[in-house]
Amino acid sequence: MSRRSRGVTRSPVRDLLALTQRPEVISFAGGLPAPELFDLAGWRTAFDGALAGDAGRRSLQYAPTEGDAALRAAVAERMTRRGLPTDEAELLVTTGSQQALSLVAAALLDPGAVVAVEEPTYLAALQAFQAAGARVVAVPSDAEGIDPAALADVLERERPALLYLVPTFANPTGRTLGAERRRAIAELTAAHRVWVVEDDPYGELRYRGDAVPPLAASGAEHVLYLGSFSKIGAPGLRLGWLRAPESVRSTLVVAKQAADLHTSTIDQAAAAAYLATADLDAHVRYLCAAYRARRDALIEALADAVPAGAEVSDPDGGMFVWLRLPGNVDTERLLPAALERDVAFVPGAPFYAGPPDRATMRLSFTTHTADEIAEGVRRLAPVLNAE
Repeated sequence: MSRRSRGVTRSPVRDLLALTQRPEVISFAGGLPAPELFDLAGWRTAFDGALAGDAGRRSLQYAPTEGDAALRAAVAERMTRRGLPTDEAELLVTTGSQQALSLVAAALLDPGAVVAVEEPTYLAALQAFQAAGARVVAVPSDAEGIDPAALADVLERERPALLYLVPTFANPTGRTLGAERRRAIAELTAAHRVWVVEDDPYGELRYRGDAVPPLAASGAEHVLYLGSFSKIGAPGLRLGWLRAPESVRSTLVVAKQAADLHTSTIDQAAAAAYLATADLDAHVRYLCAAYRARRDALIEALADAVPAGAEVSDPDGGMFVWLRLPGNVDTERLLPAALERDVAFVPGAPFYAGPPDRATMRLSFTTHTADEIAEGVRRLAPVLNAE
């Protein structure tokens, strides 16, 4: 095996999916949208439209690397309405936003380059940067997200090429970076000539409070923005997009050509048809109402289940609650006992680039109903209180 491949850690979330397929298991492990909430009828209509007539034959053909023009125009219009002025020429359609991370790593990182990340952070981003041969450096964070003062220290000491952030309803913590910190981070990274990758798969899943403008909305030419249909549409489509400044866009296109030529033509055509015919805003409101109730059910159940001194996050949106148990507990050691009780979670350690806080765990609330969540926490409670 190559040195790069040996340096990439396995994803415990993906591994746990195989262990939690039994119907009796209540899994808080995967960050999965609720399948019963998918707009199955709307997507069936969209695929029918994408395959109708002569257009249907084009939907089965090779396509431009940059992506379907109608889809890019629709995404640009939607992003502009959400406060991030965007032209379709700025967008590259990707095979999920996970591919966008790999493309950015291929285009911007040499082996040995330094990548700064909020601690803790999205573990598949850590995999993408490890696969590129980068050295990942953690930046401390608090309840409000990444600490600008700590970032300033890392920028001076480590000279990173890139900063990776999930600033809105972060995975795994659910934290949202406030507007003031976003401005400070944009200014700091601009001054140090550091690329910023703003990963925003959860931003539309807001359950309370006002939206915070993306970092990319500041007009900064060093911020790359990643979006996705996985959380508001369907993850099986594997459709995402990358909004990039002109200075790096052509390099990213070449990286994508080398990776897969282009994203699935038929899926792009169906997504364009869906955005033209369905009311995605109404569907997002429907998702938010359902997920809000599930978040509340999880937090309410945990209040009576966790030991004294435990810390439970209360996110404004997204898909995750972050739990820290008191003392020197290692949640990875608790997982086998939880699985024996037919309930699952993700231990927190894999989300850390530096020394991990092993007393942490991530719980996803989107996949199960409120009653199933209550039962899952009932099963989990003895495990959380075992030490």
